[in-house]
Amino acid sequence: MMISTGIDILEIGRLNRSIKNDRFLHRVFGENERREFLARGLSPQTAASAFSAKEAFSKALGMGIRGFRLVDVELLHDDNGRPYLFLSNEAKQIADERGLDFSVSISHTKDLVTVIVIAYGKD
Repeated sequence: MMISTGIDILEIGRLNRSIKNDRFLHRVFGENERREFLARGLSPQTAASAFSAKEAFSKALGMGIRGFRLVDVELLHDDNGRPYLFLSNEAKQIADERGLDFSVSISHTKDLVTVIVIAYGKD
């Protein structure tokens, strides 16, 4: 079994201004993420977690942010609040070609968010 990890840490305050910019939101975050953001009152912690998840995903792939768009990797939450990645377009294609599934974990303080993404699948 193949396992790879990616981790990212981000200062939440770095996104405060950016999330108020509609162009930034549409360029970086997918439609489902933006819907969650609105439901949570555009919480900077939620946006920072989603942004960090994209970075951690790219690190778990070992290729950086190449071959897919940021909007193609969405950090969403199930009915119990458990985070998961929803992939579309090129990000989904890359994961499918490699036979990968992903697990994600988030932790944050008032100022920092840390996200770890574990990619797993058959070699």
